[in-house]
Amino acid sequence: MSKKVLIVGGGIIGICSAYYLSKDGHDVTIIDRYGMDSGASYINAGYLSPGHIIPLASPGVIKQGLKWMFDSSSPFYVQPRINMDFFKWLFAFNKSCSINNVNNSIAPIIDISLLSQNLLKDIKIENKMGFHYDQKGLLMLCKHEKSLEKENEVVRLAVANGLDAKMLNKQEIKKIEPNINVDSIGAAYFGCDHHTTPGELIEALKKFIKQKGVKCFANTEIKDYNIANNKIDSISVSNQILKFDEYILSAGTWTSQICKKLGIDILLQAGKGYSVNSKSDTGISCPAILVEAKCAVTPMNGFTRFSGTMEISSVNNRIRKNRVDAICNSVESFYPSIKVSSSERENARFGFRPISADGVPYIGRTNKLDNVIIATGHGMMGWSMSTGTGKIISEIISNKKTSIDINRFNPNRKF
Repeated sequence: MSKKVLIVGGGIIGICSAYYLSKDGHDVTIIDRYGMDSGASYINAGYLSPGHIIPLASPGVIKQGLKWMFDSSSPFYVQPRINMDFFKWLFAFNKSCSINNVNNSIAPIIDISLLSQNLLKDIKIENKMGFHYDQKGLLMLCKHEKSLEKENEVVRLAVANGLDAKMLNKQEIKKIEPNINVDSIGAAYFGCDHHTTPGELIEALKKFIKQKGVKCFANTEIKDYNIANNKIDSISVSNQILKFDEYILSAGTWTSQICKKLGIDILLQAGKGYSVNSKSDTGISCPAILVEAKCAVTPMNGFTRFSGTMEISSVNNRIRKNRVDAICNSVESFYPSIKVSSSERENARFGFRPISADGVPYIGRTNKLDNVIIATGHGMMGWSMSTGTGKIISEIISNKKTSIDINRFNPNRKF
């Protein structure tokens, strides 16, 4: 049965949800408060990474975060502030930084990441889309033995869960990166990981869904949500009242504000990240994460992107130059032949990743309102989990069996 579906939020999660809902025969509308042309969906590292199996909430994260709290240039920075929503999230996040959380999250994270990767390959082939998609794997480059030991443990877990991963020495890194010197004592290599150029992909998907009849309204603010009989009955937009059968909340960081209006409790914080693009011929051919710096390096279509940092802070448009410099300086440290120019640094962009209280996304129906589905909280893995999330959302609305078990993603879970 075809339904009228509203998607609130036009980032990659909303776009992918629209793709599959439209494919399943639903009448789909997307409304976004901004222009649908910026933010984390455009400036991310472009990774499709089943190898990223450890959730953000893991042992040692809070301890390290406290050490870095007063260093605003650190890779993981928590901005101290007096805010009750922040305190609730921080308490739950701290509680989730456990080995139990890691063990309970690995399999679901792998499942949705592999599903997403396979679905995106299908989208490209089925629709003859020309966006950049590469399968070169991912290097986790380390400068110190302690980091290498931790990566070795992740590789062991990845292999135990059926993923293509291995450890490399300096000579083996050189075989993967023959055109540039890499200052690293060793690396983990995840052959299972792929990468894309985000702007190309999301623009191709937007164009495609519009051709299929999906209606997109950018720079549009929903003034009110009108509730009746335990459902959203309608929304108020400008001078119009619009009615839909189902409502998907996929507005990233802003989903928590919407949920608050609707009386839905969800623990979510904004994690600001930055990216810098270089059109210089860097010589880099394989994506890499610079482990100690928590910085990502991605060869994209026509440029190389340097991205990273996790800044848990209030939502603001401030670009911290010291954080941008920290990313660029770490790139220059790992790749001594690269010099990131001042103009490239000045053109840095930022986006907000929605961070859940346990590092695992919220995907599914809320128990507060019968026709509301939440799809947010993916953190740094939003791009990697996007098509899988979109497919699952459409399966829920179409009353189909979901492609994977989604119990771990239950948005009603307690912390």
